[in-house]
Amino acid sequence: MATTVRHALPASLSMFAFTVAGLAGLPLAFVAYMALTAGTPVWSRLWQTRIPELLLNTGALALSVSAGTLLLGVSLAWLVVRYDFPARRFWEWTLVLPLAMPTYVLAYVYTYLLGIGGPIEQIWQTWAGPDARIFPPHSLSGATLVMTLDTFPFVYLLSRTALMNFNVSFEEVAQACGASRLRTWFCVTLPLMRPAIVAGLSLVVLYVVSDFGAVSLLRFQTFTYAVYQQVSGRYDHAAAAALSLLLVLLALLFLVAERWFRQRSRFYQTTGRYRAPARKALPPLGAWLATTYAAAVFAASFGVPAWLLAKWSLAALAEGALDARFLGFITNSLLLSGSAATLAIAIGTPLAYVATRRPSTLHVLCSQAVYAGYVLPGPVGALALLVLISHVAPFWYGTILVLIAAYVLHFLPTGLQAMEPALQQVTPNLEEAARSLGYGPAGTLRSVTLPLVRGGFIAAWVLMFLQCMKELPATLLLRPVGYDTLAVRIWLEASEEYYQLAAPSALLIVAVTIPAILLLVSKDWRAA
Repeated sequence: MATTVRHALPASLSMFAFTVAGLAGLPLAFVAYMALTAGTPVWSRLWQTRIPELLLNTGALALSVSAGTLLLGVSLAWLVVRYDFPARRFWEWTLVLPLAMPTYVLAYVYTYLLGIGGPIEQIWQTWAGPDARIFPPHSLSGATLVMTLDTFPFVYLLSRTALMNFNVSFEEVAQACGASRLRTWFCVTLPLMRPAIVAGLSLVVLYVVSDFGAVSLLRFQTFTYAVYQQVSGRYDHAAAAALSLLLVLLALLFLVAERWFRQRSRFYQTTGRYRAPARKALPPLGAWLATTYAAAVFAASFGVPAWLLAKWSLAALAEGALDARFLGFITNSLLLSGSAATLAIAIGTPLAYVATRRPSTLHVLCSQAVYAGYVLPGPVGALALLVLISHVAPFWYGTILVLIAAYVLHFLPTGLQAMEPALQQVTPNLEEAARSLGYGPAGTLRSVTLPLVRGGFIAAWVLMFLQCMKELPATLLLRPVGYDTLAVRIWLEASEEYYQLAAPSALLIVAVTIPAILLLVSKDWRAA
């Protein structure tokens, strides 16, 4: 009886999952079709004028940001796990706050700080002379600085978790065999941390190659920025599709390389003896250096930008800039984000249910196919929907329905990552008991399953809501005329260097994101 009930899923759920998977993969297939049928003249022109520069810039940015996040993330994780110094617990969780700062917000703040006559240049000139100059924000160095400060928490969090679960017996054995502390770190500790570090760096690289907001404000030519320029400025959809296909192939190539590297970096605990690392108290000078280092990274990545946003917001408030239009931007953002997150939950519930309750090959493939929308960077997914809607349903063109569809397509995988584990933690025996008492599939889902997974589904809704609040490239390309959100206003005002006008929108997004970031990582902190 139990086996029969467990596998007796309605055929409509399987059909629904198959339909959603097909729709999710349609934009990627359409972009590939447009790119492959673009014609030799389009590809030849792009290769002669754009592709080499974009490959070099995107690759250089990914490589430089990876090096920066590796240095910051691993060193900070090592400090907070292995050593005890003043305010260690405070720095331990505040170093995650840069995740609440969208890249385009950090980019426009550093455009002001690093610009000609900006505060950092003035400080530098007091040391090096009145004619001294620092690197401009609109450069590879500027983009690297912004992206590194925004993404190093990915490496920091995973490295910290790896170090907390590290068995120090391995280090003790190496030192007993005569290895120095430095050699032990490079030959034992670092190799055992390598899978976690590689996972963090993979998140960083995928984030960098798909980012639009920071590179667009810093005028640094990467594939995502070039795709947006082709669509919005030149209206060349064929060239945009060709560049989009190259970007997707670049991301897939990296994912395959990362998976291969991770498979070759497997390490296992082969002994029952386990000793957790103990923190060592630093001497006064070491404690001062550690505190200064953590404070400097926090100030550069979150503290100073947040203080400037608050300062500019107060100035804008004093000048009466927060009028009814600003309330309209808030309403638009909340309406779009709430509608998209709610629709994604409604669509994702049947997908997660069939993937966890009947993980057949078809259902697993359908679940994985939905992730095609996450592979597509914002401008690429927006381009696909733009062209598809203009051909298939032109009466929807320029409406918020297309924008909501873009949000759901791109961020539904984020919600599934929280919904599926929540369903996996509910034993099917409870559902089988409800079915034996006369409840149908819909009644069992409504009365038994959903109340038990409510916490996980709320977390999924919050994650997708916050992602939609910060989303920029698809909103720029697909929004109705005059329908601006907080993210769009930040980009428009910051592009014209109206820092005070952009600050209230930026500060509101950061303020809304911080509690969710701390809530989502709170389980990690309780392990400390």
